[in-house]
Amino acid sequence: MVSELLINNEQALRRLARGIHDCLRPGDCLLLSGPVGAGKTALARAIIQTQLARDGLVEDVPSPTFTLVQSYETGIGTIWHADLYRLAFIDEIHELGLFDNPNEDITLIEWPDRLGPLAPARHLAIDITPAADEDARYMRLTPHGPGFDWIETLAARHKGSPTA
Repeated sequence: MVSELLINNEQALRRLARGIHDCLRPGDCLLLSGPVGAGKTALARAIIQTQLARDGLVEDVPSPTFTLVQSYETGIGTIWHADLYRLAFIDEIHELGLFDNPNEDITLIEWPDRLGPLAPARHLAIDITPAADEDARYMRLTPHGPGFDWIETLAARHKGSPTA
């Protein structure tokens, strides 16, 4: 089931990120799509920072635009954050190690179109589109495969929020 949300501001984005984080399990993969500046990195950063805070850590979560991938050892396992925008060849994906432990790690991938046929069959696609108000964005959450039955509940909670 596809869920669509209008996220009005940064506070609502962080609240949504906390909600997504609370439902993630080892083996989950989020594929974050949208134009430059849509909020892919902001969403990934907020999800990662939620877990780091719960682990009692405060850590900078930079965009992996130039490093291509950052990993974070957390209380729920390794969280991988990849930005494939600068990926030149699909063969480079294997060198990044994103899918070395697919059942144990949580993976957040920006610009997933670069994965081509290597995209995992089971994933949550999050398409982000800027709205007319520069702080707002539309998000479409589309689960692919089992384990994402929480999407409808999460979306319903955020649709009814005055800050969503």
